Parts: sequence; structure tokens; C-alpha cells
Amino acid sequence: MSRPRVSRRTVLVVGLLVSLLVAGVVSFYASSHPDGLEYVAEKAGFLDTARDSAAADSPLADYSVRGVEDERLSVGLSGVVGVVVMAVLSTGLFWLLRRREPRE
Repeated sequence: MSRPRVSRRTVLVVGLLVSLLVAGVVSFYASSHPDGLEYVAEKAGFLDTARDSAAADSPLADYSVRGVEDERLSVGLSGVVGVVVMAVLSTGLFWLLRRREPRE
């Protein structure tokens, strides 16, 4: 009994949809806890000495979208925007660097 063949396009589309779902829904629950660096800084007692990064005023700073008041929607949108931006950038990079067959 042979397994059905799955096309590369199907795998890419399903992977993109799963990534969007995780980024848009699950990321809200993951980002509600401090990351490892913040946790260690808090436990070691030097969290209050931290300064904002140069990107602290960016549109997607702190896992949220500036201007969106609903926290769940803001975090979900930032995840979706991140997935879309990375998909576009990586697709463009792969397209530029792909192997091309020599012309005859």
C-alpha cells in the first residue's frame, strides 16, 4: 500500500497557516510570562537597573502593536505581522539565492 504524495506547496501552505495560528493565538499565552533574561535579572536583583533598548518605541515593541488597546489582539497581531514579515523576507532571500540552471 503506497502513501499519497504530498506536494511541496501543500506543506508550505500548511506550515504557514500553523505558524500564523501559533503566532496569532498561542503567543498571547507564551508572552505573558517574563523571558529567561528578565527572570534571572529579577531573581538576581538587578532588573530595576535595566534600560529600554533603542527599539523600545518601535511599532512592534514589547510583543504588541502600538495603538491597539486590546492586549490579546495586540499581541496576536504582532505575532502575525512577525510571521508575515519573516515569510516575505525569507522568500525573497531564497528567490535571490536559488540555484539556477545554466541557459543553453
